[in-house]
Amino acid sequence: MNNIWAIYKREMRAYFVSPLAYVMYVLFLVVCGVFFNMYFSAYYKYSQEYMTMMSMRQQFGGMPPLPNYTEMVLLGITNVMTFILLFIIPMLSMRLFAEEKKMGTIELLFTYPVKDIEVLLGKFFAAASVYAGMLALTMVYTILSYNAVPDQTYFPAVFASYLGVFLVGIAFLSFGIFASSITENQIVAGLVSFAVLLVLWMIAFVDEIQPGKLGEICNEISVFAHFEDFSKGVIVTGHVAYYILFSLFFLFLTLRVLESNKWRA
Repeated sequence: MNNIWAIYKREMRAYFVSPLAYVMYVLFLVVCGVFFNMYFSAYYKYSQEYMTMMSMRQQFGGMPPLPNYTEMVLLGITNVMTFILLFIIPMLSMRLFAEEKKMGTIELLFTYPVKDIEVLLGKFFAAASVYAGMLALTMVYTILSYNAVPDQTYFPAVFASYLGVFLVGIAFLSFGIFASSITENQIVAGLVSFAVLLVLWMIAFVDEIQPGKLGEICNEISVFAHFEDFSKGVIVTGHVAYYILFSLFFLFLTLRVLESNKWRA
């Protein structure tokens, strides 16, 4: 445990002595803030005009749909968040092992009385902490919306949505760490991570283009397909299990790569 903590602190220092973490934080918060303002403004305007619209439509028949915070704000902003993670997470994970290999410090780690799993977990927890902090800061938007419409901000749905975004990010991070472990070039690691994660995102749309068995298989594999229920404020244990198993699988592969590198060294 002490070894994991030592590596964790080392990685956290590495993130925050360089501008990378700050750039990612600012980029994520600004982009999310812009889209949140857009979605919430549309929702707030619709809520204010709802009574007028209802009285008008009663005269001509039909009722306008009720203002729904989950559908009009949470669904949109969490989808935006997960899309941004396609760019942010590769930046966050690309240096973790690739930089060690390029600088030759990975061999030093192998000579220390530290296990491969401890190195992996220390780096993983550090990157996950940076990501969790970035995600937590976006809660300020939820607080602002609660101040504006306290009766319409449904916190269980907010929790479910944020849980989904967190799990997506952790799954992305586990693959990003794996990509970083197989190369000594950070740029290559980042590009490989982005390309594969983008494919895992896009295959969710195969079912819409070509319904059938292929579409069903792609839905089971796709990162995005398992996120949809979370974005609607619904927690499904099967989707939670998918992200956990996805993360564990690529962390396991990373561990095998580290053991292979150690044997070669």
